[in-house]
Amino acid sequence: MTDRTLDRRTVLASLAGAGAASLAGCSFFEGGEDGPATEVEGDRASELAARFAPTLYFDENEPWFPTDPRPYTSQRDGETIVDGFDAFDGYHERFTGETPPDPTVFYHVVEYADSPLAVVQYWLYSAFDQFTTNFHWHDWEVLHVFVDTDSGEPQLYVASSHSRKVPNNEFLDPDPERVPRILSELGSHSSALSINDQADRFQRLPTDTDLADITNSAIRTIEDVATIPLAYGLPRDEGGRLPYVVPEYEGAPLYEHPDLPSVEQSSLVSDDLTVRSFDSLTSPPSDLPGRTTGLVFDYEDREGSDDADIQYSLVPTAEIESITDFTGPQLSFEFAVPKFGEDAIAGHITTTGAPWGQPRYQNPAADITEPNHRAALAERYDAIGEAAAVNTIVATVSDAVTTDDAPEDEGLTTEQSTVEAVTLLESDPEAVPTFGGIAAVQDVPAGEHRLTVNRAGTAPHSETVSVSADGGPTVAGVDGDIPLVARENARKLELDPADADSDLTALAVEDDFAGRLYDVPLSGPDAVYVHSGGAYTTEVRDAEDAVGAFRVNPDPAAEESVRIAEPNTGKASLATFLADIAEETRAAVAATVDDSDDSDDDDGGRTSSVRGLAQALEAVGEAATRASERARAGDRGNADRQLEAVAERLQRVATRLSEASDDLPDPLSNAARNRLEQATRRTEQARASEKL
Repeated sequence: MTDRTLDRRTVLASLAGAGAASLAGCSFFEGGEDGPATEVEGDRASELAARFAPTLYFDENEPWFPTDPRPYTSQRDGETIVDGFDAFDGYHERFTGETPPDPTVFYHVVEYADSPLAVVQYWLYSAFDQFTTNFHWHDWEVLHVFVDTDSGEPQLYVASSHSRKVPNNEFLDPDPERVPRILSELGSHSSALSINDQADRFQRLPTDTDLADITNSAIRTIEDVATIPLAYGLPRDEGGRLPYVVPEYEGAPLYEHPDLPSVEQSSLVSDDLTVRSFDSLTSPPSDLPGRTTGLVFDYEDREGSDDADIQYSLVPTAEIESITDFTGPQLSFEFAVPKFGEDAIAGHITTTGAPWGQPRYQNPAADITEPNHRAALAERYDAIGEAAAVNTIVATVSDAVTTDDAPEDEGLTTEQSTVEAVTLLESDPEAVPTFGGIAAVQDVPAGEHRLTVNRAGTAPHSETVSVSADGGPTVAGVDGDIPLVARENARKLELDPADADSDLTALAVEDDFAGRLYDVPLSGPDAVYVHSGGAYTTEVRDAEDAVGAFRVNPDPAAEESVRIAEPNTGKASLATFLADIAEETRAAVAATVDDSDDSDDDDGGRTSSVRGLAQALEAVGEAATRASERARAGDRGNADRQLEAVAERLQRVATRLSEASDDLPDPLSNAARNRLEQATRRTEQARASEKL
């Protein structure tokens, strides 16, 4: 079986290689001006709709299939509406057997004026939406088929994803002889395309024998192909896992509401895929089932549709445009945001409203999220406006875990997680799911934003991200990576710039083995969750570019947070750090020596080399302590002389470490080398610092 997981390093390499042009392009809110479009009616519309009517594949756990909302209409203030309670309860009251009620797909056809470009829209209505980032009454999803009416050939498929903050799943120049296929995501009904020969599977990348299911790219020019196409896809079909959450209303699970007598807990997404809240687990869930195909729907008048499980009717949207609104009260779920005071906000979505009230209903080009696709259509048809710049925040989300290369509980590595996360911009609180561990939020206004990433069983991560107005990508995290920590291992590291003696502007956290894990601008109190099994250097910078460093090595048995009490910058801060890291390493090295047994010559040689290393580290610590004392006393000259002594003694440590390396446990030898590199770098910063 093909490995469907995406490699994080491949993603980062593709983004780095693309440079400033990567991910830039059309904003589907602010794209070039498109020509007017008019509705196509009658036989011509129905013939186009019948020709491209998609085959629909659903997850075996899907509760809500495309249906007709008209049985659930009511009157309110003289208008026809569909109430969420009525549709949700009525659907489950009528769904008594294996056949879903009223399987229906609605179509709407428009053509652009003075252009041979028409678009067939297939609108799918479901009574409810339940997902990991949202739930709401009613759900409308759409497939746009752009067709050249001169040649009769399809030009572009655009299948809707979760929101217009997430790149849609799109395919340019599809095979005109192959009926489009939609793979509907469980519960949320986000639409993935299936173009390849595996009809019920999503394939992000091409193989030697088959096409990919999308032609989205991460770069500007049409001729180039991105390593990892930027599109939502179908994460549970690519090796990812999505934990679903239960919708609540008025403080109780929705299925307990008295106005929903036909809805039971079993009516929702299966318990096997559900967690009660993201913070109810101590680690990410590992037993979530993957996607398996269930019911297959096909157009009832298509030859061969008898092979499908369900045959659906095609109905023009004109027959239901008399419905003015799809209503329902606000629902809620827990979504933690790690502000300094551990505040939490809830992401709420009520209903998507009627399709005919949306801009994309009359202008489907407004729903093209891939800039290259818009550019291609703009080149072919004057009715389609040119692509415009759009700001995108992008990152990958990984797991921070302990590494065997380090001493126990003193070093980390990062690895790809198979559990998807959700991201949120606090300035625009719309939760966005990751795909293959990739977080991408499009159409972000220029300026500073607070980006939060959360995942079931992990501590949430939050950081400040500055987005420029140039239309290029903004890479969040450190080199595009945001590592999350399982709640059972998470320790909160806090810092308040008000406790410093200068104006702090930046904060970074490095692990001895995993390197930089957190690196953000700093304007107020901040906090980050770190793994209790790591060993960290916390760095701050101030407005004068002076640096401070602090050693943090959490006790895995302790649960309290770690606070940097005096996050000052300058020689004294750096020298204190040098003394701390030298003593920490000396103690670990000295602990390996058995003072009571020197009798064996070979063992005596080992003991001698290890003791020599411990003594060299002790000398570094002594000189660093004196440098810190001199700096705090305002004695620059003597502080610098002691730092020169630190530098010389670190060279001796390097020699002693080389001699003792074979006599130390490999993890400790690795840690000592990493810390030596860290100490050497901080010594140079201390010597160069103008600030005492």
